Amino acid sequence: MQAIKQTDFHFPLQDNFYRGKVRDVYYFGELMAMVATDRISAFDVILPEAIPYKGQVLNQIAARNLEATRDICPNWLLDSPDPNVAVGYKCNPYAVEMVIRGYLAGHAWREYRDGKRAVCGVPLPEGLKENDPLPEPIITPTTKAMEGHDEDISREEILAQGIVPEAEYVILEKYTRALFQRGTALAAERGLILVDTKYEFGRYKDEIRLIDEVHTPDSSRYFYLEGYAERQDRGDEQKQLSKEFVRQWLISEGFQGKDGQSVPKMTNDVVNSISERYLELYKQFTGAKLEKQSYDKALLRIESTINQTISRLRGY
Repeated sequence: MQAIKQTDFHFPLQDNFYRGKVRDVYYFGELMAMVATDRISAFDVILPEAIPYKGQVLNQIAARNLEATRDICPNWLLDSPDPNVAVGYKCNPYAVEMVIRGYLAGHAWREYRDGKRAVCGVPLPEGLKENDPLPEPIITPTTKAMEGHDEDISREEILAQGIVPEAEYVILEKYTRALFQRGTALAAERGLILVDTKYEFGRYKDEIRLIDEVHTPDSSRYFYLEGYAERQDRGDEQKQLSKEFVRQWLISEGFQGKDGQSVPKMTNDVVNSISERYLELYKQFTGAKLEKQSYDKALLRIESTINQTISRLRGY
């Protein structure tokens, strides 16, 4: 099966490189080019098989949502010249991810189910069921680990440890709530519920900017709006479009990223089913099927596009 597992370009103007869990990032002074590969991660572990078209789906959804939220706060993106490429400003990232939750799902539910009544220092009421709406959206930050697992952290700990100055953290909170409100409205227009998501921020020339991806299935959890209330009343599982189904498959195979656990074998059927879910989400989001770019000479296409875009933006 064809997919982009990684890139290994060497550009004339390049001065640095970073390989993340799913993105290969090339630096050019104050500019950077992100290549959305088809790698997939879960529980902070990169899975062994790449997922066809996943990179195209994520990059294009992220670009649409960055444009749709630019009036709320400035962001890093300058251009998305290829289905797998985004080019923008190199920002100095904050060492926290701003996770915001409107419903009790995923990690928060697992903590609640195990008896905890607070997440990241935010209290939760008694009597909630999995996937219930919260009284109001809550911000539950995590540390941003370059390697390994992100860890829950409270607002108080962030400020006490000086990870983010309080005046700037207040701005991050304000942006996070406004972005989640916009994301919720955009999702509703497409028949979806934005359950929870995360935002990352950085500074460029003393200005706080939204960075990385926004409202994608990798960074967010979505339920289908139609039938949500009925499923909740019956105690049924919610129909969702997010990466949670990958996590649930891994859990069912005995893997949660813990020491001593081995990633289960990803058969062609598993890889195909994951790819189809990403394509389904793209269609649900945009109302159109993904215009699949051929994998034939894909790396040459991406390399040429980055070269041309960086040269144009730097005035060469």
